[in-house]
Amino acid sequence: MKKVLLFILFSMVMTGLKAQSKMRKLSIIITILMLTLSGLAQTSERILGGELSNSAATSVEDIDEVMPRMKALGLNTVLVPAYWELMEPTEGDYDFTLIDRTIQQARDLQLKVVFLWFGAWKNSMSCYAPLWFKLDTKRFPRARTQQGKPLEIASPFSENVFQADNRAFEALVKHISETGSDVVSMIQVENEIGMLEDARDHSRLADDVYKKGVPRELISYLKKNLKTLHPWLKERFNAEGKSWTEAFGDDIYTDEIFMAYYYAKYVGRLCETARKYTQMPLYVNAAMNSRGRQPGQYPSAGPLAHLIDLWHCGAPQLLCLAPDIYDTGFKGWADKYALPNNRLFIPESRCCENSGARALYVFGEHDALGFSPFAIDQASPKETESVTQAYALLKQIVNCKSLNHKFSWGLLFDQEDKERIIADDGMVITCRHYYTLPWDPRATDGSTWPEGGAVLMKLAKNEYLLAGTGVVVAFASEYEKTHEQQQVLGEDGFVAAGIPSDIKHQPSNIFNGSRKGIASVDEVSIDQQGQMKYLRRMNGDQDHQGRHVRIACDEWKILHVTLYDYK
Repeated sequence: MKKVLLFILFSMVMTGLKAQSKMRKLSIIITILMLTLSGLAQTSERILGGELSNSAATSVEDIDEVMPRMKALGLNTVLVPAYWELMEPTEGDYDFTLIDRTIQQARDLQLKVVFLWFGAWKNSMSCYAPLWFKLDTKRFPRARTQQGKPLEIASPFSENVFQADNRAFEALVKHISETGSDVVSMIQVENEIGMLEDARDHSRLADDVYKKGVPRELISYLKKNLKTLHPWLKERFNAEGKSWTEAFGDDIYTDEIFMAYYYAKYVGRLCETARKYTQMPLYVNAAMNSRGRQPGQYPSAGPLAHLIDLWHCGAPQLLCLAPDIYDTGFKGWADKYALPNNRLFIPESRCCENSGARALYVFGEHDALGFSPFAIDQASPKETESVTQAYALLKQIVNCKSLNHKFSWGLLFDQEDKERIIADDGMVITCRHYYTLPWDPRATDGSTWPEGGAVLMKLAKNEYLLAGTGVVVAFASEYEKTHEQQQVLGEDGFVAAGIPSDIKHQPSNIFNGSRKGIASVDEVSIDQQGQMKYLRRMNGDQDHQGRHVRIACDEWKILHVTLYDYK
């Protein structure tokens, strides 16, 4: 695990080094070495997390009430806001009461904490900046639309804005490093950065920077990494351009590119400040550019997938760009951020009855660093139950000494996306939603299907582990699959309805290959030493007389499957 994370960190940073000065290169390399020695240990455990709602940690009483509940839900990590307005109500005077209480509660409950810095920006807006900051717009200027309208968004082009934010962030990081390094595993820098109402800031400060053209540092970085640039950016980039429009085109997406680079530079400077005190991993989260919206309709220039190269150039210290997924198409959004140079971490996802299935998918398919439903403290028991069940399975899986992580797949199905075919070692594995079984009445009663999700792992040849809910998995040889007859079978395994046929008819094609059979399906648990414990044999009706392996939608199980070959 540590080797994988180190490789990802090293790849990200070495990419960023190409455009840096010699002294900066040395500084970043030292950072990487220190991460190897200390910071990696804090992220070696997968984050089975939950993020608190925005106002859940604004008093000691709130923290005392909510943290034990998070422990009871089965989380190992709680994502907790750190509020600038409450930490520095008077300029220069810091109050760490809420931070300290969170750390103490986490320590007592044996939980980890990821602090979310609600500093200059939260969901684009500067709503968590202290009142003394908000009132002094001359000293701390706002971003403006193209029409000159001031926004409740501090301008990242103001050095005064940065210095005020940076001083508070520095105080927070220094305090955490001194009092909570055993508990705090990561820090999120700002929250869902991005411009709204316009694709970029049009304040005087921003326009002055825009007129200077594309910085040499950025042009050099993009040239040197041309082969690996995100396809969207690569298609737009003109390496000979000097102005922003010459280099990237004349539209609002160029405004977004400009803004993304300078947001990233701002965050990169905050990261450098943090590195004076800790090698703790740092990340940024992104509000999605979904539903056909254009920059400014969504938070423009945030740490989005198509802007990843700009963020890597401006803030190479970041562990990852992390998507906040609330829209439909969960798998597609996760896939966009599970990149060779970006470890997948989902710090926010809609907390719902499908959250557990989605968690299983991202850990199985992408070996995700973590998953975290948002506002889990406000969710109903029906919504949190799936999270508790999925995390209980995942805690067992990571203990299993037999696992070969090179061969792991994530399954996630709904009413529209019902099937996945996996080819593995001369075998075809057909995975489907549980409600594709013809005899389950819930499949056709008109209700919306719950999502089915699972982790499928190969332990050895003809040996697999399936952990999850709401899935059906069948195994066949390649030869068998190409010669299978499509028949609808009832629960008894017989043809669902008789079809008149000539009993004297003989098939023209003789079956002349091997088949896969199910040797055994055992429900198991896995103890803390990584040993499987047999619970029961699932045969007969429970595996459809050897035809498939299944876990019902209302069940959460780990199944140990062994296969055999026969002719």
